Formats: sequence, structure tokens, C-alpha cells
Amino acid sequence: MTAILSLRDIWVEYGDKIVLERLSLDVAAGSFVSIVGPSGAGKSSLLRLLLGQEAPTRGEILLDGIPLRAECTPDRGVVFQRYSVFPHLSVLRNTAFGLECAQAPLTARLFGARRRAAEEEAVAMLEAVGLRDSLHLYPAEMSGGMQQRLAIAQALIKRPRILLLDEPFGALDPGIRADMHALISRLWEEQELTIVMVTHDIREAFSLGTRVLALDKRRHDPHAPHRYGATAVYDLPLTRRAASNITIDDKRNTLEGAA
Repeated sequence: MTAILSLRDIWVEYGDKIVLERLSLDVAAGSFVSIVGPSGAGKSSLLRLLLGQEAPTRGEILLDGIPLRAECTPDRGVVFQRYSVFPHLSVLRNTAFGLECAQAPLTARLFGARRRAAEEEAVAMLEAVGLRDSLHLYPAEMSGGMQQRLAIAQALIKRPRILLLDEPFGALDPGIRADMHALISRLWEEQELTIVMVTHDIREAFSLGTRVLALDKRRHDPHAPHRYGATAVYDLPLTRRAASNITIDDKRNTLEGAA
């Protein structure tokens, strides 16, 4: 499949501290890439690069073959672990807000036929994430799972080329988390999304992803640990069926052995 996203020899440095080094990879359109690794391995730094919140110190990132600008644009949506919703807006207004900002960037308000069209699109997206009957609720009236469904609707309403997930289900109870796994899998297939997800949960990484990427340091210097950065030490493409046939212990042992 065609690469929608390409990273070429990426380095991230803060002063004399190297966070990422020599990171190169291609992400195929329609894939679901799970990124795992220990704390401090640069997972969040990588996600910030892909979102456009910062630029690499060295190297190049390409989106559809075009250099990615260090700014947040609608071609990338993001869902964080903590619910990034507006507490003073209803479910419907939270979702339609992205369309209003895109079409009326100065006022973030639409009127007449344009407003009705935006609300109809928002309702359709809310129906897709299971919130069709919650249009007029406010975030304070919703459970954690409902708020995360709303955050997903916010991220998808502008039809991003890539959806970025930053530990999106880590704060949810196990039962709700299983429901969210089913939801994101369905949306990934129905809307033909390309997803990059950071997670600490190996089970989640393998059960959701079509590819698992582990970040860690290949080199260590006890006298100067900050002088070596993390890179991709493990990269496993897999199918959903193949993932389901591998035990969690097998997956964990493979990751640990590769690292």
C-alpha cells in the first residue's frame, strides 16, 4: 500500500539531551500503527512531531509526499487520554465547533443553511460514535466513556488524513475500555482511517493494531544517559487474525527480546 506518512532519519534533541535518533519509517494508508515502549522512550515526542506541535531537530517528515509543517492542521486529528472537550458546550456544539472554525475562522459561528448543514454532519458523526441520543447533554453530565466518544467525534468531524491517539483509553474502566476498542476498530474500518496510537498496554497494541512499533534506546552510556536517544527497535506487521492467535505472553516475550 502507498505510504501516507514517511519519517526520514528523524532526530529530536532538547539542548544536550537526545530523545529520538535515527528514526525512519513509512506508514501505509489505512494502517493502524500501535507504538509502545518504556517511559522516556520518546513516544509522546513522536506524537507531537506527527501532530505538528513541534519540528524535528534533524530529518524530515512527509505527509502524502509533502514536507509536514510544524503546525496543527485539519489533516491530522488527535484524541488524548484526558477528555479534550469543551465543558461549556453541548455534545452537538462540541462536535460542530470544528466545522464552524474551519468555515468561519474569525467568528467560529455559522448561521442559516450553513449552520444547519454543519449540525446535520455533526449529528451523523455522533450517531457513528453512539451518541445520537445525547446531543443536548453537557460533558459534566456524561460518563468517561461517553466523553471519550465525544472526543473521537470531535477529532473525526473534519475528516483528517491521520488520526493520532495518545493513550486514549488509559483512564477508562476495563469494561468501558473494551467498548471503546470495539468502537475505534469499527470506525477504523468503516471510515478507512489511518491511525497512529501510543499506548503502554501491550494487549491493546496487538489487539487493535495492524503493526506494532516499539521505541527504545539501542545504546546506553551510564556516564551520559542523555546523549543517546530512542529509535525503532522492533517493528512487527500483523493482521488482526494473526494477532488474535498469538498469546499475550508470546507478544510480551517477543518485544522484550527485540529490545
